[in-house]
Amino acid sequence: MSFFLTAGKRQIDLSTPLCMGIINATPDSFSDGSELAKTSKRKFVIDIDKAVQRVDSFIEQGACIVDIGGESTRPGASAVPEDEELNRVIPLIEAISQRFDVCISVDTSSATVMSEAIKAGAEIINDIRSLSDPGALTVAANSEAAVCLMHMQGQPRTMQENYQYDDVVNEVYDFLESRVAACITAGIQRERIIVDVGFGFGKSLDHNYRLLNNLGHFKNLKLPLLVGISRKSMIGGIVGRPTHERLAGSVAATVLALEKGADIVRTHDVAATVDAIRVHSAYRQA
Repeated sequence: MSFFLTAGKRQIDLSTPLCMGIINATPDSFSDGSELAKTSKRKFVIDIDKAVQRVDSFIEQGACIVDIGGESTRPGASAVPEDEELNRVIPLIEAISQRFDVCISVDTSSATVMSEAIKAGAEIINDIRSLSDPGALTVAANSEAAVCLMHMQGQPRTMQENYQYDDVVNEVYDFLESRVAACITAGIQRERIIVDVGFGFGKSLDHNYRLLNNLGHFKNLKLPLLVGISRKSMIGGIVGRPTHERLAGSVAATVLALEKGADIVRTHDVAATVDAIRVHSAYRQA
């Protein structure tokens, strides 16, 4: 099953899986946000030139989408005021859209940030809260942007402290199905919808691997499937390595996800992930 995703004015061919590169405009991302900061002791300021250089390298390495986020969603992360999130992501989205012909995704749950990001050039809304915050569904419906609906139990600050499932696969499926229905009712066409099971968001190690093993079940939603596994604790918990030493484990999990039907892979490590996608695609086509 292959898809064409409508994102703004783009028709994105997903007959072969695509890579989404992560740009964290945050000081406290679990992996790499501080790498793009200007030198400042007073507050975090994104270095636009550094970020643009990274986007340039991502595109050269084969990324078709870049995902810009201004609020860390790692376990225990603090909330970011809306004006601060705007200051982090809008100038960066503007700079990228002016320089590159690449699809830009904004990683946010704020309706205001979504609206301003779309004006600045974003074509995908990637929302860990599945457009459930006030105004988010309306902003998305009134735009031409694609939307990525993710499952999360709880909130980032506490999601790894208290989670409970009777059947994680079916409960995540039912949640995503309900949010897809809400989007369609609001006027968002199916051609604009992506789903994400939310690895690491309110889930144990066992929950994450059950979802990975059963990822093919989510193809029954008949929508593109985004997977975000890169460097996460579900990799670290198995390989016993710190964040920046999880490349091999992340690529292994990516290939398993591709085999189960992933259409978009969100990653910090674009070159290695694109290589994995190309090898897997050649294997499937042989």
